[in-house]
Amino acid sequence: MKDISFFFLSFPQPLIRIINNLNEKQKASVLSDAKRVLVLAGAGSGKTKTVISKLLHLVSEKSVKSSSILAITLTKNAANEMTDRLLISSDLTCEYEAFIQNKFTTAIQKELERKKRISNEPWISNLTIKTFHSLCYKILRDNGNPVFDNKFKLITDNSAEDVDLKNHELISVEKPKEILGKMLILACKDRDYILKLKRYILDFYVDKVAIEREMKLYTNEGRTTYTTLKGEKVKSKSERDIADWLYRHNIKYVYEKVTNFKDFNFKPDFFIPQANLYLEHVTDKSYKMADKERQFIEGGKNCAVTYESIMNNSILFNLAMERIVKGKITEEISSNISLSYEEEFNRYHNKIDEFLKMTMRLQSMIKGEDLDLDILLEKSFKNDHERVRVFYELAIPIIKSYKDYCTNKSFVDFDDLIILTVKLLKENDDIREFYQAKFKYLMVDEFQDVNGLQVKLLDLLVKDDSQLFCVGDDWQSIYGFRGSNVDYIVNFESHYKNCEIHKLDVNYRSTQTIVGASNEVIKHNKNQISKEIRAFKEAPTKIDIYRAKRLDLDGVDYLVDKVKELYNRGFGKDDILVLYRRSKMFTPYLDALKANKLFVSCKTIHASKGLEAKAVFIIGLTEGNGGFPDIWLDDAIFRVVKDVKYDMLLEEERRLFYVAITRAKDELFLITEIGNESSFVDEIPHHFYTVKKPIFRDDLDQTKKCKDCNDMISLSDRFCKSCGVKQN
Repeated sequence: MKDISFFFLSFPQPLIRIINNLNEKQKASVLSDAKRVLVLAGAGSGKTKTVISKLLHLVSEKSVKSSSILAITLTKNAANEMTDRLLISSDLTCEYEAFIQNKFTTAIQKELERKKRISNEPWISNLTIKTFHSLCYKILRDNGNPVFDNKFKLITDNSAEDVDLKNHELISVEKPKEILGKMLILACKDRDYILKLKRYILDFYVDKVAIEREMKLYTNEGRTTYTTLKGEKVKSKSERDIADWLYRHNIKYVYEKVTNFKDFNFKPDFFIPQANLYLEHVTDKSYKMADKERQFIEGGKNCAVTYESIMNNSILFNLAMERIVKGKITEEISSNISLSYEEEFNRYHNKIDEFLKMTMRLQSMIKGEDLDLDILLEKSFKNDHERVRVFYELAIPIIKSYKDYCTNKSFVDFDDLIILTVKLLKENDDIREFYQAKFKYLMVDEFQDVNGLQVKLLDLLVKDDSQLFCVGDDWQSIYGFRGSNVDYIVNFESHYKNCEIHKLDVNYRSTQTIVGASNEVIKHNKNQISKEIRAFKEAPTKIDIYRAKRLDLDGVDYLVDKVKELYNRGFGKDDILVLYRRSKMFTPYLDALKANKLFVSCKTIHASKGLEAKAVFIIGLTEGNGGFPDIWLDDAIFRVVKDVKYDMLLEEERRLFYVAITRAKDELFLITEIGNESSFVDEIPHHFYTVKKPIFRDDLDQTKKCKDCNDMISLSDRFCKSCGVKQN
């Protein structure tokens, strides 16, 4: 890392006007001419202010043409905020700032006024401030024909605002899930595919739920838990396989038909009317067959028997079934029966919907990691679990069909925007060199949240003499579930040689208590960049921790009472923020706040990133399932693509807790549960907080005061030992 010491005494006056409100480390990052720069902007350290100052410095002091600057954000809101800050900086009347911050100004009004103001400021209108998707959308529209039809239509489940579409004719009426569903129906025209899909749906959606439910309520003995392709319930997996074989070969059968040939009623496993044949399956758990066999013989009925020993060998099983049935029926055994998608799945549309959602997520992960479908399929075959192997056998063909369909129709989804742009720049030197020459300064916001595909795009846009200026905080990387990879910011020096790293280490938002506590918590993460954040504000207040008997009872009462207290102290509803890991945690708190007409900002912690409030409550701080940390290893299906270890998931949960803590400016309230405290609460050193506990009855005290002399006596004493007065 280079030496980044600077002196500011000799800078010309205009430059000092831009940077005079920055601290020394903010100035150093703004003034850096290094070709690869990472600004580690801790929570509340003035990240946006630094980014805007950098941009203004380039345009006003270094005479950089604004058309040669590319600023990339991860969200449309972040792009709008950056644009608004630039417009405010050039508006000496302060009218625009008042308009934007007015609570009664609608989003549409803001957008119209923003566009009007941009058009009146050429230096801003010439800037390129876009999200990754919006940038790629424009590049493909302007230059994408070598790799795709540049008159493509965008397919999205959203409103497509993220790409600034002006012409809604360029949005497909078809949604990604609709197309995937259409490809599934087409795949089901293949008999083997539809049967495999139905078997998968029955095994891993229908029967799995039924078995789990029954295990909670009953024992499985004597209960039907396996669903056949015909849609009926049978008692064992082997009986299901026999029923499915008969169904696939278009052989009608009756399961457990009540029969009496002579002496008693019983239920043979299967009766095949076409062959006038009964079929019994025998396992080591079956009842003894002697009495049944005698009834078949005395009734003059044909009965065949299958045994459990052949059921795990498909070749032996098929041979046995053909031997049993062949010659017993006049019609030729045929597997070429016509199967209808609607008929086969008319009772399982909700399960098909779940399968499609899983497939969509898999498709997005594959695109985000830029993986080869055939290689991934081969990898899945090595998995130990049948459910995983079969899922990939079913999903990969329709993902391929989806890709072919979209190519044929000139459709592009959001993932494709980046994939195709990377392909375009990689394979076409002239186009890549055009954009490299155009953008001499690339600024990337929230760099801790980028994924591998986005980094590939950046690497294709920069060249040796252009500046890549990245801003982010590894301690606030909380979107791993979306595919972001914190490793790119943690190991920035490995990826970009001869870089400068600037650490903005002053928190202007929170008190020293809150900053100090958050520092101590995040230090438990191993995969991080070491830094010591200090607070600009020093205040004697401590964090309040309430250890409830029950979160949904006295935990709720504590929050309501505290919010009332804050209101009485002059706090407004915008000064109070309630945060939670998952929405279901908040339900009893919300009900209580509404009942008390307390109307407080409330968000999931993920949605709170970038926000701040004078007082912050964090609820649900318990250990284990449904608490915080809330760690769940992803479905084994997705771990074929990307296997994230438990410790990495725990570190992301801790970063999420760090984000939650650092939303508080002045006061922080943590609500946990006695005997079940979150491990994150335990990581806060004692000197940063005070603890409040619920009141318990003191039933252990077996003494009372004498009603006459007030001396302490036993509860069981009828007379006071001191004065002798009789007690009630």
